Amino acid sequence: MAKRSNSFACQSCGAVYGRWQGRCDACGGWNTIAEESAPPPLPGGSAPRGPGGRTKGRVFPLEGLTGSSMDAPRVPSGIAELDRVTGGGFVRGSVILLGGDPGIGKSTLLMQACAAVAKSGRRVVYISGEEAVGQVRLRAERLALADAPVELASETNVEDIIATLSQGGAPTLVIIDSIQTMWSEAVESAPGTVTQVRGSAQALIRYAKTSGSALILVGHVTKDGQIAGPRVVEHMVDAVASFEGDGAHHFRILRAVKNRFGPTDEIGVFEMTGTGLAEVPNPSALFLAGRDTGSPGTAVFAGMEGTRPLLVEFQALVAPSSLGTPRRAVVGWDPSRLSMVIAVLEAHAGLRLGQYDVYLNVAGGLKITEPAADAAAAAALVSSLTGAPLPPDRVYIGEIALTGALRPAAQTPARLKEAAKLGFSTAFLPRAGLDGRGSSPMRHDAAGDVTDLVSGIAALAPRARRALASERG
Repeated sequence: MAKRSNSFACQSCGAVYGRWQGRCDACGGWNTIAEESAPPPLPGGSAPRGPGGRTKGRVFPLEGLTGSSMDAPRVPSGIAELDRVTGGGFVRGSVILLGGDPGIGKSTLLMQACAAVAKSGRRVVYISGEEAVGQVRLRAERLALADAPVELASETNVEDIIATLSQGGAPTLVIIDSIQTMWSEAVESAPGTVTQVRGSAQALIRYAKTSGSALILVGHVTKDGQIAGPRVVEHMVDAVASFEGDGAHHFRILRAVKNRFGPTDEIGVFEMTGTGLAEVPNPSALFLAGRDTGSPGTAVFAGMEGTRPLLVEFQALVAPSSLGTPRRAVVGWDPSRLSMVIAVLEAHAGLRLGQYDVYLNVAGGLKITEPAADAAAAAALVSSLTGAPLPPDRVYIGEIALTGALRPAAQTPARLKEAAKLGFSTAFLPRAGLDGRGSSPMRHDAAGDVTDLVSGIAALAPRARRALASERG
């Protein structure tokens, strides 16, 4: 019998080494490399041998490009925001990897989806590797879903799970919570290691593809928000979704990172309540609720998340710094993007922000990645620096180039329509994108570069100071 060699794999990124070392060269993590056993060799008589002792493969038929094809059948989840992110529901035989911080509400969301699918007459199985059946029942009672015909189990052995699921009709939906707790007898490693996660996920994915059951794998996340385990698992599944949110806020964001059967830039917005997660049909009104329209340093950005227009508030604070190196703190936006906007304002608009601390925040905890938010961020910075409150009925749209020019954003009509629906009457737009825009429900202030943006806000500063002086007098 051939001797089986061991390897050393990083538990964060999956990099493999021939010997142990303290630091992973691939991801830079310390003490993340652990010894794992190599997969067992195939038995000598398991497959026919060809010339030279090589294993002969099985011949399978090939098909052409022409032929009848049908759209993938979908199973509605019963939750409109979840269906929006998945592309219309769960595709039969698909596998979804759901990640999120501990306590963010992943199990709550999946329990509500399981109950909705089960009440429609379909078989749903919920396998928990972290909680006992009694604990899952307590959550269902708290959510008032104890009457849903969901089949529960607390098990971590993959072979036992697949054998149980194979009894009777194939389930429509299977939940595995979580993939890091699963282990397979074919892999000689501890549960949670890279090898076990990869082997367990491969076995479960193979079952989903052959049976037609929709499978959802819950994954843990690392300190920086990445799904823990080997990155190859994200390539193996059909969709990767991230459940985001801040414990200090009452709403959650479900974002599709990868989706083979739908868009990858859609988001679903939920509100955490005492009875579970409630859908938010109008998230713009939620993010703008309670905003202070009379204070300087706030600007409203009309953004797009997939096909959904979304209005959020950018808040900026520019304060004199007593440090040798001023602070730059950002929440909800790219810090490098803020540094670029500040550099453009200094180089092309004549502002001197090098002696000020700059703080920027996206209200509500939402993360914005659109370049079109540059104009809103710049307007909030200039407003805080000059002390001039921006008009409360104006939204800002536009990308700032390194030359100081303002570039138009895509899907501007949809953004303006959403802003007009929420009571905004004026839009700050780049002049380059006005041609061919057609009729608009709002008035617009056109600007060619950041100089026009800064001069328009600076013109409001004297009036703001006079109004403040009259109030104090």
